[in-house]
Amino acid sequence: MRIVVLGGGPGGLYFSALWKARHPQHEVHLFEQNPAGATWGFGVVFSDRALDFLREDDPETAALVAPRMQTWRDITLVHRGEAIAIDGVGFSAIGRLELLQLLQARARSAGVVLHFETTVRSLAELGQADLIVAADGVNSLIRRELGDAFGTTTSQLENKFAWYGTSKPFDTLTQTFVSHELGTFNAHHYRYAPGMSTFIVECDPHTWQRAGLDAAGEDESRVICEQVFADALQGHKLISNRSVWRNFPWIWNDRWSHGNVVLIGDALHTAHFSIGSGTRLAIEDALALMKSLEAERDIASALVRYERDRRPIVEKLVAASRRSASWYESFPEHMQLAPLDMAMSYIRRSGRVDDERLRETAPRFMARYDAARSTT
Repeated sequence: MRIVVLGGGPGGLYFSALWKARHPQHEVHLFEQNPAGATWGFGVVFSDRALDFLREDDPETAALVAPRMQTWRDITLVHRGEAIAIDGVGFSAIGRLELLQLLQARARSAGVVLHFETTVRSLAELGQADLIVAADGVNSLIRRELGDAFGTTTSQLENKFAWYGTSKPFDTLTQTFVSHELGTFNAHHYRYAPGMSTFIVECDPHTWQRAGLDAAGEDESRVICEQVFADALQGHKLISNRSVWRNFPWIWNDRWSHGNVVLIGDALHTAHFSIGSGTRLAIEDALALMKSLEAERDIASALVRYERDRRPIVEKLVAASRRSASWYESFPEHMQLAPLDMAMSYIRRSGRVDDERLRETAPRFMARYDAARSTT
C-alpha cells in the first residue's frame, strides 16, 4: 500500500511514523513545504488528561517526549495585580520545534520518505496513492481543491492575538489580564523549556486599534506588548517568530473523507488555543485513523469507521473550545469582577467544571473562594 501524507506538523508526522513502524512493508511519503527545522510559534501545552491516551495507546511516544517536557500542577490567574492559584490542573509543555524534531527522527527511523521544502500545488502532484492524509492545516490545499466535498464551514473570532516567546520562565500556565491606558489585554503564558516560555498576547478589536497595533510592524508590536506586560515579564524581552496579529479561525467539516482522501488535525477542525487542544486533537486523530485502518479490511470502510468513532469525541472537545473562546471574546467585561470571582468565571468557562468537581480537584482554591464568600 502507498500512503501519502501532506503536512509535516505533529499530526502528519505522528501518523506517518506510527503507520510505517507498524507496517514496514508499506510505502509512506510525507510532503512539507517548509524546511525540517522551521516552525511557527514556540511551545505547545498538553493537559495531564491529554497525555493519558499516549501513555495507554502509545507508551513508546509517551516515553520519548515525557523527559523533555516541563510540568506543573496549578494554573495562575493574575488580575488587578493579584495572583490567584487554581490547584489540581496538571499540564505539560514542550517546544513545538523540539516535538517536531522528535517525530521527524522517529519517522525517518521507521522508513518514512520525508520531502521537506516541497510545495505541492495540486493533488495530481502527489501521484498514485491508496490513501491520502490531509494534515496540511488551516489553509489545507487538499480541502480547498476538493471544494464542497467535505462540507467545510469557516469563520473567525473578533479578538486579535499574536504568538510570542520569552526568556522569562513561568512557574505555571498563567493568564495575566492587564487594564492599560491603551486598552485591555490578556496574555496566555507558560514555560516549555527551562529558560523559555510561550507568551500569547490577546486583545479586543477596539484595544488593537487604540494601541496602534493595526498599523504597527512586527517589532513595534513586540515593544508595545513588552510595555503592557512589563510587570509579568520582569525585565525579560518578548521574542518574535512570525508574530503577526491574527484572528483565530474556526474550521469544521461535515464530512471527514472523500474517496481515498481523509482529513486530520487543523485541516479537519480547529480548537481554540485557550484550552490547548490543537496539537492533542491532531495526534489523537492520527492515532484514531491508524486504529480504524487496522480494524477494517478496506480503506473505504476504515474511513467510515474513523469518522464514526472519532467524531463524538472531537465534537465534545470543539464545543468546549467554542465556549472557552466565547469567554475570551468578552474578557474585558469579565475584568470588572474581583480577582477571585474572575478566577471562578475563568475556570468554569468551558462548561465542563462545576463546584462539586472543583472541590474535588482544586480544594485549595475552593477553600479560599468559600472563605472569601463567607465574609461578604
